[in-house]
Amino acid sequence: MSTKYIEIMEGIKHRLADRTLIAGSKLPSVRQLSEHFSCSKNTVIKAYEELEKEHLIYSVPKSGYFVVNEIQNATNENDVIDFLSGGPDKNVMPYVEFQHCINQAIEQYKEELFTYSDQKGLYPLRIQLVKYLQSLQVFTQPERVVVVSGSQQALNLLVSMPFPNGKNNILIEQPTYYGFIESVNLHQTTTFGIELTMEGIDFDRLEYIFRNNDIKFFYIIPRFHNPLGHCYTNSEKKKIVELAEKYDVYIVEDDFLGDLDPNAKSDPLFSFDPSGRVIYIKSFSKIFLPGLRMATVVLPALMINNFLRYKFSSDYNSSALSQGALEIYLKSGMFNSHLKKTKEVYYTKMQTLQEACELLLPTDTHFSKPTSGFYLSIRMPENVTAKQVVSILNEQHIYVDDASRMFLPEYKKENLLRLSISQVNESQIKLGVERLARCITLINSRKNHSAPNNFLLL
Repeated sequence: MSTKYIEIMEGIKHRLADRTLIAGSKLPSVRQLSEHFSCSKNTVIKAYEELEKEHLIYSVPKSGYFVVNEIQNATNENDVIDFLSGGPDKNVMPYVEFQHCINQAIEQYKEELFTYSDQKGLYPLRIQLVKYLQSLQVFTQPERVVVVSGSQQALNLLVSMPFPNGKNNILIEQPTYYGFIESVNLHQTTTFGIELTMEGIDFDRLEYIFRNNDIKFFYIIPRFHNPLGHCYTNSEKKKIVELAEKYDVYIVEDDFLGDLDPNAKSDPLFSFDPSGRVIYIKSFSKIFLPGLRMATVVLPALMINNFLRYKFSSDYNSSALSQGALEIYLKSGMFNSHLKKTKEVYYTKMQTLQEACELLLPTDTHFSKPTSGFYLSIRMPENVTAKQVVSILNEQHIYVDDASRMFLPEYKKENLLRLSISQVNESQIKLGVERLARCITLINSRKNHSAPNNFLLL
């Protein structure tokens, strides 16, 4: 086939860019375009199929082709270095494959789409989730699995509901995921913290808190912690579970990036839990499609009915269409193929970021060294605040995250930055760290003066 189809594609893209064609516009028929460009109908169909793959147009059987959206003339992406965004890399998202799964789900689950489905989630999906969780060393049954509308929903419900141990307070790592801190604040739940560094936690302190503070559950991110990137060893996980058993404390394990672990011998806390004390949460938002709003929670049998009562007050059941599409995606093997590519992308980016930090950051700065995942944290000198750095770098279109909101008030540190590798272009990582290092150095050298002039950082 000639390259004529590329000419057709470029012509349509040009009309999208100058808004001659707008969202919803119907495109010329295959016959009309083949006559206009003096080419075969197959060439036009090829052009339209390629534009469909780029999600610029879509087809309606027997009606023709239509515009999905006009091309946005946004700021040049090369001018932006994004260490802030926590969503998955858009370049590895399986849009086309998942679109097929959605189409199949509409056909396969017609009845469920228009009725109330099982509160726990579609049973065929729960079967596939059980099979998938086995690869993460989580062995369970479909009856213990509940599908939720993202891990945040599960966390919020667990904060609000009573637990079988009859206790009231919650323990969290410090720092930790901001969304969880928001939940405990909104529910006005008494919350204790335990300091976490890349060296781990103080187990004597953990035992003291478990013994003396009426702890309902300990919320923990054991692999690729947000924001530190820290991972516990298997022996540390085992010890945490043993202490929880000793003092009748539940554990809520948020394993949101466990899929990315390059260490095949690393196990979740759930695998050390013979008694049903660990509640395991697995989100699909970070490694898959955030807009899908899909996660699963594995609960002890005696907590399921109460959890479903609380979920009912939030939403009766999670999206049946999303569930059906995910079931087909898992069952087909497409998810495992996607995951293999994704693991390589994030592992490479994280190694690139660590090499840049090692080479370029000032000697009085300390950074975490996760093996993979999304997040790396940087502890700057005490007199350099994350707020200052964020403000200055923003003006250069370099975006980093002030981690101060990830602390309880009594643990708050103003000099911690979180860098995410998920959406930053790999080729821009070194330049971004170089600008960041220069910013830290200049603020630190003027610690008794006002913030440096931004032009000095350019």
